[in-house]
Amino acid sequence: MTSKQKASAALVRPRIYIGPAIAIGPGKIDLLRAVAATRSIAAAARSLGLPYKRAWLLIDSLNVGFGRPVVDTTTGGRGGGGACLTPLGQEIVAAYQALERRLNAEAAPELEILRKLAGRPAA
Repeated sequence: MTSKQKASAALVRPRIYIGPAIAIGPGKIDLLRAVAATRSIAAAARSLGLPYKRAWLLIDSLNVGFGRPVVDTTTGGRGGGGACLTPLGQEIVAAYQALERRLNAEAAPELEILRKLAGRPAA
């Protein structure tokens, strides 16, 4: 979905709390998606308008919460560094996407009511 479609659509983007140590929401998921697309934490951060340190702290909070890395990194240098999602990171994104699709499908009638109340046509 493009950012223009997101702006005109009513969407459910959940924030999930799994115990006291893990919080997953649209920001962290968008960051993981951007890391997967750019293969770089710095580039992912730039694409989302985040400072690198903030992006790293968000990823680290997931690493700590899940007890293992969600992103693998390689140190820069002559060949350049890089980053990619671990299998855990990929599973987190896939599960979140499935949850988003399901919630949006189930909430379609209520989302349509909210669209009408806002004076916006269905997307």
